[in-house]
Amino acid sequence: MLTDFMWQEHPPATTPAIAACLSEPGSLTERLLASGRRFDVQVLFQSDNTALDQEAVLLGIAPHAVLHARHVLLLLDGIPVVMARSVCRSACPQWSALLDRGSRSLGLTLFGGLPQLVRGPLRFNTLQQPDALHALVQAHSQAEQLPARRCLFTLHDAPLLVSEIFLPELESLA
Repeated sequence: MLTDFMWQEHPPATTPAIAACLSEPGSLTERLLASGRRFDVQVLFQSDNTALDQEAVLLGIAPHAVLHARHVLLLLDGIPVVMARSVCRSACPQWSALLDRGSRSLGLTLFGGLPQLVRGPLRFNTLQQPDALHALVQAHSQAEQLPARRCLFTLHDAPLLVSEIFLPELESLA
């Protein structure tokens, strides 16, 4: 599929705990909460940003257009285990308020009280340099390859793309 570039239908081979989280069909937040460890969301960035090429195609905007982005780390016991980038069209009324949530998890909202929300299929990849998503994680992991998944959500015809990059530390904490 043109819009999915190198993203695949099936998860890449990885360690057992990461594979279980990567292929989680429900809320990743709920799965991490069920680990019994302290779960936190650390907001790294939330503002206008430049669309990555694949994001622009999936959101229906021009390449390198301005979009609204939220970058967060999901932590277990204070250790980063997942980095997420959520993007929508700039000043999108359907998503802007939902993304402005401080350190509350977006996953609980996406898998809770929004009956009009449409979730697309999960797509998977193994990220490595020079992928821009891999570069976002470099301050938190030196791993050369990182499993990732993404999903396109639609609310009242407005798309939101959520990409999650799984860090190696998840294996021992999940």
